[in-house]
Amino acid sequence: MVEELWPGVSPAWSSFVHVPSTAAVEVPGTVRKWHVLDNGPDLAAAGVEPAGTLLCVHGNPTWSYLWRALLAAGASADKPWRVVAVDQLDMGFSERTGAFRRLEDRITDLGNLTDTLGITGPVVTVGHDWGGLISLGWALRHRRQLAGVVLTNTAVHPAGYSLPPALKLALHPAVHPWGTRSTDAFIRVTHSLAQPALPAPVREAFALPYRGTARRHGVANFVADIPAVETHPSWRTLNSVAEGIRRLNVPSLVLWGPKDPVFSDRYLRDLLERLPASSVHRFEGAGHLLPEDVDIASPVFAWLQTAVEKPADSALRRTEPFRPMLAELDERAGDTSPAVVDMAPLGGDGAAAGPRTLSWAGLAERVNALAAGLAAAGVRPGTRVNLLVPPGIELTSLIYACLRLNAVIVVADAGLGTKGLGRAIKGAGPSFLIGIDRALIGARAFGWPGTRISVSELSPARRRVLGVKHTVEELIADGAGSEVPWYPADPDADAAVLFTSGSTGPAKGVVYTHRQLAAMRDAIKDTYNLRAGTSLVAGFAPFALLGPALGATSVTPDMDVTSPRTLTAAALADAAVAVDATTIFASPAALTNVLATSGELDAPQRAALAQVELLLSAGAPIAEPLLAQVQDLVPKASLHTPYGMTEALPVTDISLEGIRAAGSGNGVCVGTAVSRAEVAIAEVFPDGSVGSEPLTVPNRTGEILVSAPHVKDRYDRLWITESHSASIDGWHRTGDVGHFDDEGRLWVEGRLGHILSTADGVRTPVAAEQAAEAVDGVGRAALVGVGPAGAQVPVAVVETDPPARRAGTASPKLTAAVRSRVAGLVGLDLAAVLVLPQMPTDIRHNSKIDRTALAGWASRLLAGGPVPRLGKGKR
Repeated sequence: MVEELWPGVSPAWSSFVHVPSTAAVEVPGTVRKWHVLDNGPDLAAAGVEPAGTLLCVHGNPTWSYLWRALLAAGASADKPWRVVAVDQLDMGFSERTGAFRRLEDRITDLGNLTDTLGITGPVVTVGHDWGGLISLGWALRHRRQLAGVVLTNTAVHPAGYSLPPALKLALHPAVHPWGTRSTDAFIRVTHSLAQPALPAPVREAFALPYRGTARRHGVANFVADIPAVETHPSWRTLNSVAEGIRRLNVPSLVLWGPKDPVFSDRYLRDLLERLPASSVHRFEGAGHLLPEDVDIASPVFAWLQTAVEKPADSALRRTEPFRPMLAELDERAGDTSPAVVDMAPLGGDGAAAGPRTLSWAGLAERVNALAAGLAAAGVRPGTRVNLLVPPGIELTSLIYACLRLNAVIVVADAGLGTKGLGRAIKGAGPSFLIGIDRALIGARAFGWPGTRISVSELSPARRRVLGVKHTVEELIADGAGSEVPWYPADPDADAAVLFTSGSTGPAKGVVYTHRQLAAMRDAIKDTYNLRAGTSLVAGFAPFALLGPALGATSVTPDMDVTSPRTLTAAALADAAVAVDATTIFASPAALTNVLATSGELDAPQRAALAQVELLLSAGAPIAEPLLAQVQDLVPKASLHTPYGMTEALPVTDISLEGIRAAGSGNGVCVGTAVSRAEVAIAEVFPDGSVGSEPLTVPNRTGEILVSAPHVKDRYDRLWITESHSASIDGWHRTGDVGHFDDEGRLWVEGRLGHILSTADGVRTPVAAEQAAEAVDGVGRAALVGVGPAGAQVPVAVVETDPPARRAGTASPKLTAAVRSRVAGLVGLDLAAVLVLPQMPTDIRHNSKIDRTALAGWASRLLAGGPVPRLGKGKR
């Protein structure tokens, strides 16, 4: 009967317990009947001693059924845990007491139950919704038993916030009795929050204990006990728990659904301010009923193994030499030579056109004034400050002012698109947001978090409309002449959250410590022999923040750095003229447009480019013929193409001469490891699985692994992603696939998620794509797999020159040419050749092809179904 009514629940788990009640609401000597789901009998029957107990507490209006996945996993885990999921009194199938139970009573109730069950320790509490607050109350009163806490979409304090609209409505006197007790409206609305919708049998199981008005008094009272104001009877208990958890010294895991209309990300930020050492994972797309939306059992038990059963020694610290990012700027504080030059108006927001120059002395003064002003505005060590400012003087000043205060800079550029940018900002949860005008408009329109600071001056009316509290110039004026607060340096504290391009899925926040940022600076400095006095053109946004740290004079060309193709040859040359540039950083997309517009250069501009000594093309692979054309433009320069990613930049390096020496092969040759970095591969087996042993043997394809002082600290609030990334001890798993050749050079063959699983084993895409791109009339090409894993067939999708008028199958002539070239060069028989007017690419680089989107598109086209339109910059 239980299995039919409660899908996923073993009948052996369900039991009733009679518990003496000591809650203040009760008459002494009262005994209450509790219902619990407990997998202890399964463990006992198997003769297994559990590692500890998970004490799971539901919220309103769910019940212990919410935790059935944890119950099942605990009974079958490699190191089993007893899972006790309770039905709180007046809830689920526990007794209806007829008493109005306050927060204090419910915490006492839970303690009464665990005493009766004889639960000692170690105990990890698990809470959802208001069950999170109750479970934390229990945790604070049972410190000797407590081994950890797990929280999912909950809140511990509404301080500074109004209640969520849904709860305000539920509390309204005209709605509360009807919505929570007389009808099942509150229950149905809660169930509707699942992403995706709950299956009918599961929805019915959740509703089963609350059929009939008499069984919903607990639901109504739970809502009424929400302490929205300080005069509420439960406020004191809530405040005690909210402040008390700051002193918890046990591991904590926070799993979150950001689409929750009840407990939004602002409650996550509040939790993390109180429990800053928490492991966190935000499940994009998931909502309030997180345990129903996603698999939480796998991450919970993985976390138990690493954080509770085998806790890491947090006292270990790295001992590499550390030179702060601000050291060079401090040493040149009296230097009146140029430090930063802008070639364009600030973000198009009305600043005067033409170059703007700031000396080293001026930059140091501006940074210190900004730091003092930010400190007066409330920025402290660890405060997250989101910078929505294009590279140049303003961004440089703000970055180094934040580093001066040990604040954490959050950088997510407009290249992510409005949706991706908003997702990144809300995920990072900054306390301050500093932006140009259009960024502030976005913040206002989409509710991005953070006290708003404008880079430009605004009228009083516009300030009110945009919700701007300060401007940068006001902060500088406030801080000018003031002493900058001094905070002791912690090299291993967070310094930055830098977002990936979103080319392989939702953009991820990558956390760097001060030590790791400094190591990135040193890797670039040592690899390319950069030195104080270097003059560089920063046409690639990630390098813009490194100029002052390297002691280099930096110039930002007149371009939109979030759209690399806006860089023209004239803009690049003018930037080189402005600082007598010796070094250029640019992306392949930018260089493509530079070459396309090079005919517009005049003699002085060509002369300036002819003096460049080093050109780095970063962000995506670049073909040798294109590099050769670039060489003609900068004839004296050594051309290099570093390989790396936001998580580790750079990883390897190769010069144009090295590319020519390597010749053709399976993939793109990216050279050898940069200074102080190591590279290995974890072999990919024929079934598509990946090994766990780092290898450096030649001619074996595997996932590329990186170890270096400048590898990121972790992914921000993506604990599951980080656990996978670091699952091979001491290495970062890049997700790229490649191999070493006989000379020890690394070749990149594609992404792990883009390999084809064919009947003949796995095939990587890059070599076939290069072969297709060698056919006359083909621009870019992508190889995708169509069909089920293990039986996929290869399909080439190509972008033609001139562009095809519409998407579809290629002409017979082009199909034959591409098939012949791919079969001849890489021995792969293509099932089809398709054409697109333009490939779907990421916005930031304009070059990373979205093969996952292409695979779905190709599958639907070949199946004859409706085919969605694809274009560049999907995200």
